[in-house]
Amino acid sequence: MNYEEAVAYIEETPKFTTKNSLEHTKECLRRLGNPQNTFKVIHVAGTNGKGSTCAFLTSILREAGYSCGLFTSPHLVEINERFQINEEIITDQVFLDAFCKVKALADELLAEGSYHPTYFEMLFLMGMVIFAEAGVDYVTLETGLGGRLDATTSVENPIACVITSISFDHMQYLGDTIEEIAGEKAGIIVPGVPVIYDGNNKTAAAVIRKRARELGSPAIEVRRKDAQILRNTQAGIDFSLKNAYYGDTVFSIPFIAGYQVMNGALALTAMEVLKDCLPIPIEKIQEGMKKTRWQGRMETVLPGVIVDGAHNEDGVEKFVETAAHFQKENPLTLLFSAVEDKDYRDMVRAICEKIGFRHVVTTQVGGSRMVSAKKLAELFKEMGCEDVRAFEEIPKAFEEAYRLKGKDGMLFCVGSLYLVGEIKRVIRRNA
Repeated sequence: MNYEEAVAYIEETPKFTTKNSLEHTKECLRRLGNPQNTFKVIHVAGTNGKGSTCAFLTSILREAGYSCGLFTSPHLVEINERFQINEEIITDQVFLDAFCKVKALADELLAEGSYHPTYFEMLFLMGMVIFAEAGVDYVTLETGLGGRLDATTSVENPIACVITSISFDHMQYLGDTIEEIAGEKAGIIVPGVPVIYDGNNKTAAAVIRKRARELGSPAIEVRRKDAQILRNTQAGIDFSLKNAYYGDTVFSIPFIAGYQVMNGALALTAMEVLKDCLPIPIEKIQEGMKKTRWQGRMETVLPGVIVDGAHNEDGVEKFVETAAHFQKENPLTLLFSAVEDKDYRDMVRAICEKIGFRHVVTTQVGGSRMVSAKKLAELFKEMGCEDVRAFEEIPKAFEEAYRLKGKDGMLFCVGSLYLVGEIKRVIRRNA
């Protein structure tokens, strides 16, 4: 089997399997030789900010000289993006070698009349094999969905758990209330292991604290008020985290979105909590924060062009905060798309209430879940936007939006991770 066939097999997996129990995942790991026990894990869950927080942690660990694996989802362009070793995406051959090991296990299980690993399980198991064979020291491990029943929670001995912001998303799986969703995310907490969590939502924070108490786990809360933004420009943000450990140290991050300060603060607090078993000089932590790179979350892909996968209420709210900051000095153009199973009407309404765009361009993504570019354009017009243009094809939509941006403006491409992935594909093709 070659790389293309391996990817095709994984993409077909949801058609012939169902959700498996954590015990099933643990059995798979056991049969693979428990690769997850060869490195130390920082486990990260939450609704928004998981990937960014993982990226901050990984960059800090790398700057300190450790070998690191990073497991995240979803991917934007290529499935290999889900696995990074020392901040480099794995090669097709590494992917294929790990796939063959997990595929052999799946065949063995099926022959016994057992269950086939799910799509996400296949990738998670591959990740554990990849990182073990690479001999990494640490892995930052992002949950796929929820936490309590997520395949990643089969890793039983993390050195720390981190829970980022919690809001409404994937409610059909995680519950209809913040309490229910927070309960699922808090499912990653392990007895006696510290949990560093976003405490800005009081309801979610109370659930996390309660679960930590039940398990005897130290719970360390981080809130927006703990950080002070000193500068926010198109080059990035400078901020300080006022506490006894960091004092007046200034941290610089290469992101323009204010919400990344909170994700950075969670990573910094995790490093503080782990300082006895993982001592890293503050200068190395500063450098790691400064060098962090993360795809698709308020990412500057070209001068004045920012892509953001904001696709739920909380993500859009944070995008609006960022755009509102920059519209004071820059005319803004928006390229927007969304999929049917998101509250795209509320997304458009929230955007238009706060931001006055000079131009809006709509396009369409998502296959069977697609919302047509024309339908989205009509919605923007209903919300009061005057210059709105619709293009079915993403390359044409991006070309027009980039032209409309002009030399003095900023272009935000927002609404779906699918859109971000396609735009990055277009940019790579034209590079």
